[in-house]
Amino acid sequence: MNTFLHAHAAHPDWRMALSMVLPQLDAQRGRPGAVAQPTLGWLYLTDHLAAHADALLDELRRHFPGTHWVGSVGVGVMGSGVEYFDEPALSVMLGDPPRGSFQVFSGVQPLPPGFAAHTALVHADPATPDMDELVGELADRMQGGYLFGGLAASRSRALHVADGVWDGGLSGVAFDASVPLVSRVTQGCQPVGPARRITQVERNVVATLDDEPALDCLLRDLALDGETDPRQALPRLQRTLVGLSDAASPAISRAGQFGVDTRVRHLIGIDPRQRGIAVADEPAEGMQLAFCARDAQAARRDLVRICAEIREELEPEVLPPPAPVPALARGLSPEAPRPCEAGRRIVGAVYVSCAGRGGPHFGGPSAELQIVRHALGDVPLTGFFAGGEIAHRHLYGYTGVLTVLTDGQAA
Repeated sequence: MNTFLHAHAAHPDWRMALSMVLPQLDAQRGRPGAVAQPTLGWLYLTDHLAAHADALLDELRRHFPGTHWVGSVGVGVMGSGVEYFDEPALSVMLGDPPRGSFQVFSGVQPLPPGFAAHTALVHADPATPDMDELVGELADRMQGGYLFGGLAASRSRALHVADGVWDGGLSGVAFDASVPLVSRVTQGCQPVGPARRITQVERNVVATLDDEPALDCLLRDLALDGETDPRQALPRLQRTLVGLSDAASPAISRAGQFGVDTRVRHLIGIDPRQRGIAVADEPAEGMQLAFCARDAQAARRDLVRICAEIREELEPEVLPPPAPVPALARGLSPEAPRPCEAGRRIVGAVYVSCAGRGGPHFGGPSAELQIVRHALGDVPLTGFFAGGEIAHRHLYGYTGVLTVLTDGQAA
């Protein structure tokens, strides 16, 4: 694949915003190594422009005939190194994966049985019932078992795009195994206590953790166990969240941060009489639970970490040493590592971040996207601030999901 085209702009009039985006895309189209004939486009727009989504998509189709489109509405959108939060803006990216290597899908256009889907970018309406189950079922249909994407976030129309503009359900684009990509999840919360096993639960009310009343564990982790009336601790409890992970998954890493499979959920109530807690999920006995809080420093460190992991996977710093004879033949000592080989080149990136994150949480406007650009370089990037993030086979909260597509070859 060639280097993707990308552009973004903000303006109260959708026509003006698009008129600023299209010349940027056309100018990049003529550069060596850039996409000349796009096959797939991404359209992300803020909810200020949601009423004009159909018109925007129609204009983009006219300008780029034969291109398939996916995308979503968010409370913010992003480009390389920049975010537009709570203002009328749009972000567009165009790539050229081979036409047979991907398939756009929606409620009216399901994935065809003969397509060997390996992974998929997914957008969805957060009001759709049983969304967790739908995401899990779709992941089961992927040969790689991996999804990435997010839930639309809007104060008006929670739309998503898949060769049309849709409400309700989910849509996206599936890729076969020939489309090389790397995806990572970054957490935005810090545990405030140990992970414990859920030993008694009824629907969304957790009664005991490690056979101890769940509320007692919560108050102890928050150093509030001296309070005679838990209701006096409500201001602190309202800032506390819950991290859930499956029984077999490591809940907390050695560095004291959540593992990638931990899903953060809201703590929505306490039961002082029964000493239980209510969470915004329906966990099962045997799952692990750890109380947590949003933490800007932890979020920054974890974002840097996943960017470093992506770079290391694409461009390994040190490869295993070669056999002694070939090494000596090249004038190297047998102990010397091989010189770093050129890695795969990033042609485009998609970032989905929680609407509760963004620049202010990281220290200033666009700070989150500046971290990504500093780590990956000024690569084409698009994405949006979502009402929930999708990765692996789960719905997340307060996370970021960064996915890069590569050319699949040494640069």
